[in-house]
Amino acid sequence: MPPRTLVLASTSQHRRMLMARLAAPFVAVDSGLDEAPFKTLGLPPAELVCKLAEAKARAVRQSYPQALIIGSDQCAEIDGQILGKPGSVEANVEQLAMLAGRAHRLLTGLCVLDASSGNCQIHLDVHVLHMRPLTREQIQRYVDRDRPLDCAGGYRIETSGMALFERVEGQDTTAVIGLPMMQLVTTLLKMGFDPIV
Repeated sequence: MPPRTLVLASTSQHRRMLMARLAAPFVAVDSGLDEAPFKTLGLPPAELVCKLAEAKARAVRQSYPQALIIGSDQCAEIDGQILGKPGSVEANVEQLAMLAGRAHRLLTGLCVLDASSGNCQIHLDVHVLHMRPLTREQIQRYVDRDRPLDCAGGYRIETSGMALFERVEGQDTTAVIGLPMMQLVTTLLKMGFDPIV
């Protein structure tokens, strides 16, 4: 029996780079999901990222009816407030100024959907990130250099954004980049797909 197709319901370059670490070939596709309606439901951050991860996977199910489909979503949260992608330089600077010198949570939802059976495995990864105290000038320099306007929380920890942090608490740092790879491998193995060399 030929191996199942792995589909990543994301065109994020960071998620694709993480997936490329596996021995298994995969296809990366844009889920085309409109996230706006989900964000108006007033869901707690943990529930929101899991629901969006599942919705992204289900959005491509019809196109890949025999595949194992991977969906993921991420948000930063501080004081109960969800911080998404800042979208502009000004919003990015304000967001980082709010996080500077404080700890916040980065939540990553993971869904692996067996398109043929409908079996769906969902996992939530939570990391606590402790950001250094930062001056406005340091924040502006960082944003100008890294341009993390499309990143949850407004930083790229996998590039020069690492300098913003004193420490990170969690089990799998790949989740901070966008996809918890250790959990993904565990889930794939449970679903009968072996991505290990």
